[in-house]
Formats: sequence, structure tokens, C-alpha cells
Amino acid sequence: MRIGLIGLGRIGAFHAGTLSSLPGVELVVCDALPAVTERVAATVGAEAAATPAELLRRDLDGVVVAAATDAHPQLILAAVESGLPVFCEKPVARGAAEAEEVLRHCAGAVVQIGYNRRFDPGFVAARAAVRAGELGRLHTVRSTTLDPAPPPAAYLAASGGIFRDCSVHDFDIIRFVTGREVVEVYATGSARGDDVFARTGDAATTAAVLTLDDETIAVVSNTRYNGRGYDVRLELHGTADSVAVGLEDRLPLRSVEPGVSFPAGPPHDFFMDRFASAYRRELTAFTEVVAGTRESPCTVADAVEAGWIAEACTLSLREHRPVRMTDVRSAA
Repeated sequence: MRIGLIGLGRIGAFHAGTLSSLPGVELVVCDALPAVTERVAATVGAEAAATPAELLRRDLDGVVVAAATDAHPQLILAAVESGLPVFCEKPVARGAAEAEEVLRHCAGAVVQIGYNRRFDPGFVAARAAVRAGELGRLHTVRSTTLDPAPPPAAYLAASGGIFRDCSVHDFDIIRFVTGREVVEVYATGSARGDDVFARTGDAATTAAVLTLDDETIAVVSNTRYNGRGYDVRLELHGTADSVAVGLEDRLPLRSVEPGVSFPAGPPHDFFMDRFASAYRRELTAFTEVVAGTRESPCTVADAVEAGWIAEACTLSLREHRPVRMTDVRSAA
């Protein structure tokens, strides 16, 4: 199987290593910087292509897009027009309205969007518990993504804001695990930290309350400044039982209860560390999609829904009010 990979930044180079290690995969890579293309190609034993257009003319079975967000729509559609299955890192586009346009042009195409938590064993087990009715009637969900430090200022300025860049992982996994849709949000936040947050109208720390369509309440917490490490957790509370994802020995949270040694391991400090196995499962799933043995496990439509929740939270933060999902859709 020959896979093309476009974009060799932090996540793209990581994907290059993962893809090149999968059995039977031959890799062709391309980056906007020729020196980066040559370096990564030499490191993982891949072919090098000078441009995305040249890469798409190679004899490929599928394409992975890990370029900058603004290039996602164009590259997804170029791969689709070439008749190739495509995997693209989230998000589909900078905004949900543009992502809807991509969705319209992808009708019938094979596209997988990269939401890696869907492939983490803990989140998969939590979903199974909900679907099996083990928790009874779900009433409360708490989802957390706490980064140890902000990305570079240039990245933040182009990211579209914390809800579109960070919280969107929480929004997607809440939909995935519960099987429910969000109907209303209320978001708040603080720009305390680097000046880039205030300059760009972004927030460094946020909280959002989501009301789901069965009246379950979900609380999402995010920050760019979690000094102890990279903290990703999910709690699900029901009338019969409660479960949690992320309560393991590398949880970056220090207990001050007397005599308690949990968690006992070194804290997670990076998303690639926390989700290394999930990324491998995700790309393995894409090879199965390319082979035609499974359907896309995260469609463009799934990603668009998470994007709309991010749009609603962005508007709620800006206007200090609850926002219905129907409001942001109708205003687009």
C-alpha cells in the first residue's frame, strides 16, 4: 500500500514515523520546505515529492494531510478529486461554515478526520459502557484537556482560538462516547497569560457547559497553562454507575490526601506521549479504510458537528450569553 503524506511539521513528522512502521506501507512525503521533505524522507526511508500536486500524481492508494489548517480544505478536495481516500488531521477547515462546504463537495468520497481519542482504549471502553446501559441514565459528563504550556505565538495567532483548536477534541469525544448531540452552550474564559491571547481575542483558560439533547449536562475545562503536565480526562456519571478515563498512574494531578500515593508514575507532559498508541491505531484504521475493509471511523460530518460546537462556544464567550446550536447554524 502506497500512502502519500503532505505536511511534515510536528504532527506530520510524527505520522511519518508511524506510517513507515506499519506493515506493508510505502510512504511518499512532501512539505512546503524542501529541506524538511528531504530530511524526513531520509529518516523514515520514504520517497520525496516536491509539491502536493506532484505527490498526488504518484501511484498512490491513499493520502494523509498533516499540513497547516488553512490548507486542509484545498488538500482534502484535491485528494478526493484524484479519487484517493484521504485522512486529514482536524479540523476540516478554520471555521464550521467552510467545513460544511468541504462536506458538500465530499459526498460519496472516502474521508477520515483525525480525532485520535476515538482510538484510545479508555475512551473506547467508556463508550461501550454507555452504549451497554451500564451507567443507567447519564446525567453528568466532565471532559478535560489541560496543556502544560501554550504552542508558539505564531501558531496561536492562526489557530482560530482555543475552542476550535483545543476544546474541539472534548466536543468530539463527548459526541462519540455519549451518542448524543449538543443543543446549547455557555462558555467563559480568561486571557491571563501571554499577550498573544488578548491581542488575538483568544482565551488561555476556558470552561463550557454543554446541554445535550437528552438533558445530560457536560462540563468542558481547558487551559494552556497546566504546570504539572498534559491532563486529559473524561468522567461519566449516571444513575447506576460512574466511570472515568485517564485515572492512571501518569495522571498529572498530585493528591494531598494523607497516606495516598496515587498517582504514582511520572506525569504525562505531551500529547504525543499520552496518545502515542491511539495515533498508531488511528492510522492503522486508515489503512483499513484504504483497503476497503472498514468505513471511515470519523467522517467529515462528525468533524463538522464538533466544529459547530466550537463556533457556538466562541460566540458565547464573546457575547457572554448562552448560545443555541440552531443560532450559529442559521447565522452562517
